[in-house]
Amino acid sequence: MDSGLSFDAAVEKSKNEIVFTTHTPIVQGNESHTIDRLMYMGANNGLTIEQLVSLGGSPFNMTVGALRLSKISNAVAQLHKETANKMWKDVDGRSEIIGITNAIHLPTWVDENMISAAKNDDKEALWNEHMKNKEALIDFVYERNGVKLDKDALLIGFSRRAAPYKRSDLLFTNSDIVDPLLKEGKIQIVFSGKAHPLDDVGKEIVENLVKFSKKYPNSVVFLQNYDMTIGRMLTHGSDIWLNNPRRPLEASGTSGMKAAMNGVLNVSILDGWWPEACKDGINGWQFGDGVESEDIKFIDEHDSKALYDVLTNKVIPTFYSDRNKWIEMMKNSILSTKDYFSVKRMLDEYYSKMYEK
Repeated sequence: MDSGLSFDAAVEKSKNEIVFTTHTPIVQGNESHTIDRLMYMGANNGLTIEQLVSLGGSPFNMTVGALRLSKISNAVAQLHKETANKMWKDVDGRSEIIGITNAIHLPTWVDENMISAAKNDDKEALWNEHMKNKEALIDFVYERNGVKLDKDALLIGFSRRAAPYKRSDLLFTNSDIVDPLLKEGKIQIVFSGKAHPLDDVGKEIVENLVKFSKKYPNSVVFLQNYDMTIGRMLTHGSDIWLNNPRRPLEASGTSGMKAAMNGVLNVSILDGWWPEACKDGINGWQFGDGVESEDIKFIDEHDSKALYDVLTNKVIPTFYSDRNKWIEMMKNSILSTKDYFSVKRMLDEYYSKMYEK
């Protein structure tokens, strides 16, 4: 527009230079601002009120504005593509939303020895390398929290941003089931994660997890000050990686990919990236059967029952009674995820499907 183009012509020309990635379906992640506030702050960047409204509506929605100003947009998993297209279906003049599933950088997050043992079908080496990682995690936990976990007991890893839809405490829903498992040492859980500074509900979730760590001091641990070091230790050394968001609110999730490539078996709701990777009982487990509902009470009860069923009837018996199957699943987990969910495939898709257009 500064060079003399009309607003409409400038919008069309700008689209040629812009692509957009939409992330979380959660309202707070798609922020809106009143037009008056944008004008007061000078954030309109020279545009009139009418021009702002034509791009982002009133109040001005940042995601809507981005969808209208981009030549093409993408969601971050194939299920998320469906969710995003439903979510923004009423936005006129928006760009097409395709799906490009997130991925991870293997050298940063994955133990090469685990991949090597899986490729060579060396089950003894695979288990031994896993146990090295597990013992390193146990030592790390002891150093940080003074709790000595049992290397021979099933170790569950759970590390998420503390948001209500991620349901960090779903495992504790039924104390009649989980209480004996924790007290007998059948399962042990290491949690970590942070809440947004302004998210009081998120802070309460963290507080609740800390309470459980005090109730079960030998079986439940909360690691404070979550960072990449903690993330790496957990995705290397856990036995299973628990993921239980309310479907379909998890856009992608990459911690499960990191775990999977380290032979840590995912036990997860069919949300985010997991529907694309899951071979139930072969490279991990699913629970919840993809059921969706806006009735929070119903879906939480449904999914917690499904979690207990899979944990008590599949995961725990396999871990303690069928080590060969467990190691075979570890191998399958690594080999079925290491290529497709690596960052090379993702970048190739961004280039060919978006940047090159």
